[in-house]
Amino acid sequence: MLKIKLCVNIDHVATLREARGGVEPDICKAAKICEESGCAGITVHLREDRRHIQDNDVVILRDIVKGKFNLEMALAEDVVKVALNVKPDMVTIVPEKREELTTEGGLNLIDNENRIKDVIDRFKIKNIDVSLFIEPDIDKVLLSKKLGANFIEIHTGEYSNANSDKDRERELNRILKAAKYAKEIGIRINAGHGLNYLNTESVLDCDGLEELNIGHSIISRSVFVGLSQAVKEMIQIIKKKGI
Repeated sequence: MLKIKLCVNIDHVATLREARGGVEPDICKAAKICEESGCAGITVHLREDRRHIQDNDVVILRDIVKGKFNLEMALAEDVVKVALNVKPDMVTIVPEKREELTTEGGLNLIDNENRIKDVIDRFKIKNIDVSLFIEPDIDKVLLSKKLGANFIEIHTGEYSNANSDKDRERELNRILKAAKYAKEIGIRINAGHGLNYLNTESVLDCDGLEELNIGHSIISRSVFVGLSQAVKEMIQIIKKKGI
């Protein structure tokens, strides 16, 4: 069994479905293929604008996902209520702007401290793990711990989008440092955003890293090799690292 687990984000299967307003491709079938191909769980993001994943998708996936079911969500009250009703294994609280193409940056913990603490407490009452999607910053790691989160998910977007080796190395060092500190203070560690078949290997060096959430690159790869093969190729990168 892999020490670092892969959860596949299938949002963009729903993006393709919503482009035509029909029922294909079937996200439930996608989830089953991903799990049968070896991933440890499924991640979806129920956005406030419902641009891809819909409320009913979350309900159905809760019933069919055999591994870990991770629901990404902003602090919008209607989404919080869906999550509390569905009871995923984990919720990952992320920032969200309607005009963005995808999640941009980590949570602003300071400006939303009271709201985040309230939401975390509500999920903990239901025995639902909470992860906060944050930049690789020591202060943000510490505040996540103080707010009561079970996990952090380190935002790897700046690393993934770096335009030079120097910038990429700098961002990787930030990620590794944040992970090391998180392990030291006792908060569990996931990572994700922008990871693909070329840049994921280096992130696997994070001390204490438990899970990667990867979606876009796997769904993109599946166009050419099929979804099962795309998932297996990403798992092989993790296995090749020997962890």
